[in-house]
Amino acid sequence: MASEESAGRLNFIEQIIAEHEASGRFGGRVQTRFPPEPNGYLHIGHAKSICLNFGLAAKYGGKCNLRFDDTNPTKEEDEYVRAIEEDVRWLGFDWGEAALFASDYFGQLYEWALKLIQDGKAFVCDLSFDEMREHRGTLTEPGRESPYRDRSVEENLDLFARMKAGEFPDGSRTLRAKIDMAAANLNLRDPVMYRILHATHHRTGDAWCIYPMYDFTHGQSDSIEGITHSICTLEFENHRPLYDWYLDALEIYHPQQIEFARLNLTYTVMSKRRLLQLVAEGLVSGWDDPRMPTICGLRRRGYTPAAIRNFCDLIGVAKFNSTIDVVQLENSVREDLNRHAPRVMGVLRPLRVVIENYPEGESEELEAVNNPEDESAGTRPVPFSRVLYIEETDFMEDAPKKFFRLAPGREVRLRYAYFVTCTDVVKDADGRITEIRCTYDPATRGGNAPDGRKVKGTIHWVSAEHAVQAEVRLYDHLFAVPDPNEVAEGQDWTDHLNPQSIEVLSGAMVEPSLASAEPGARFQLERTGYFCVDSVDSRPDRLVLNRTVSLKDTWAKVQKQQLQKK
Repeated sequence: MASEESAGRLNFIEQIIAEHEASGRFGGRVQTRFPPEPNGYLHIGHAKSICLNFGLAAKYGGKCNLRFDDTNPTKEEDEYVRAIEEDVRWLGFDWGEAALFASDYFGQLYEWALKLIQDGKAFVCDLSFDEMREHRGTLTEPGRESPYRDRSVEENLDLFARMKAGEFPDGSRTLRAKIDMAAANLNLRDPVMYRILHATHHRTGDAWCIYPMYDFTHGQSDSIEGITHSICTLEFENHRPLYDWYLDALEIYHPQQIEFARLNLTYTVMSKRRLLQLVAEGLVSGWDDPRMPTICGLRRRGYTPAAIRNFCDLIGVAKFNSTIDVVQLENSVREDLNRHAPRVMGVLRPLRVVIENYPEGESEELEAVNNPEDESAGTRPVPFSRVLYIEETDFMEDAPKKFFRLAPGREVRLRYAYFVTCTDVVKDADGRITEIRCTYDPATRGGNAPDGRKVKGTIHWVSAEHAVQAEVRLYDHLFAVPDPNEVAEGQDWTDHLNPQSIEVLSGAMVEPSLASAEPGARFQLERTGYFCVDSVDSRPDRLVLNRTVSLKDTWAKVQKQQLQKK
């Protein structure tokens, strides 16, 4: 049990668990579950729930089940099951034995439905869903009872058996709980327990043509599995009385449902329906598009499991909905990659540099640091030659006084290499700069001058002879506004899509160490940002790099401003 000293540092869910431990309600057990519906891919909001449920189980020496709430065969697919399992494992969590499925409990749920009918607490209703909606009432007016509510137990048992046997068409009948059509909570106004769906289920095939509703499945599945703390997002708070009603009416083991605030991020949509629309309408390249908030999209973009777990821990658990600035997520991945990602040099928009006093046909290897945050990462050799590439934004012909990079007559340091001075500029017929000429000081090998002179600018480069060409994809927010869900009259939420959410640079040049980089490998392009090798489109003969996140400094802003001036 948590000590009094630490109790003040517990979040509200942990406080509830501590109270249960003190009262002995669950015998000291903590068992949670993560219950996704396999009708789409998981997103960053699900990651918060995954970290919370698995994290609580680990903290209290308990267990967390992975259970698929697969009660709607028209929307669920085995593809989603496999993807969800992969995402949970990638985040670093293990559910131990095989994953569980609500469909495993269809037989027991049917028997419990029969019990409620026999106890006079459920009835078969012939109203259509539209008619039920009309009968439901409003928040200020009670609903009207179904004309079929007083059917006898025998008739209800007969009709329900015939529903199960496939005798009736879809939508013609439902099984409803008999609770209270005047209840203040609309969820208690005789909710539907079963509907008819003649559809093939991804696991049970055609064994069933009636399927339980989520509200009738959720609590009973928790009960079967011995869940102690059934943790849901706030939209299920009004469903908790129904959750409790079913368990009490069936007189079975009763877990505790607890609701917490779901994750909302700026510049992002979390609705699975809207994410599906983005994919279906081709507004993104797929569920794993690196601009998507899906876990597979973040993985492809180069996010790390540790960064996502740290982010979820940082934002904590709250009782009230709020929106988190996506900058916090980006900062988490920067912090993790800063510690672990190796550094390499790459030039996104190459400008050719010829060092006129460097011997033609010769090259040398210079020593570069792999990660200044990790001494154990060591160093690597970087080839240097007469012809180099630098960033075009690292040169200005008419440079202002505070421009500390390369300009005519100015001296700068080439990282890990030499001091160089610009001596000439070559332009094409249209006046565009195509090449700059420099001289180097051989005495400054390694980037230091023996005479003690200093230069204010240090720029990165790659050897033209040894460079590897890469396609670089610069990703930005998928939406151009902080809240894409806010739509003015006459607008659609897709109108907020950011037309500049991706920029593809086909002629980037990177150092040769990346030639053998594996798909998914992460690194920092010095002074530019964190990148990863694309896991889908990269091949041995085609290097594709995705920008994970920019550097947390002014460099990216400086580059953007200079490019806008051109």
